[in-house]
Amino acid sequence: MLKSAATALAVLLMHGAALAQVSPVGLWKTIDDETKKEKSLVRIVDTGGVLSGKIEKLLDPNAKADDVCDKCTDERKDKPIVGLTIIRNARQASEDATTWTGGDITDPNNGKTYKLRLRPLEGGKALEVRGYIGPFYRNQTWIRVE
Repeated sequence: MLKSAATALAVLLMHGAALAQVSPVGLWKTIDDETKKEKSLVRIVDTGGVLSGKIEKLLDPNAKADDVCDKCTDERKDKPIVGLTIIRNARQASEDATTWTGGDITDPNNGKTYKLRLRPLEGGKALEVRGYIGPFYRNQTWIRVE
């Protein structure tokens, strides 16, 4: 009996750890959807159920550490790309526990801001990032680093 209870507890703990990984929270390697090359590392954090994401490091060899978002049109204009918050205000969708929506994502290359959808894939090893305006969208798949 004790062995069965221990086994059940172990299964519950492993299941809980697996569910924790099926979240956008963590460090992600961004991959350019056109060139398929690594671009940056973005850390997504959860603050009271609201997700935000900042660029932690540039991986693109053509990018400079002191590059700024000169095409941004809001308070991020001329702010350094490293440290720039590109994901804001995403929340877990009430109708789908595997999707985060309601926020926005900014492309620092063109300064445009898009509505956002985040969806973990492959048990949380990858993240589908969709930026969209109306019916038009662009997807990227980011790879979990941690």
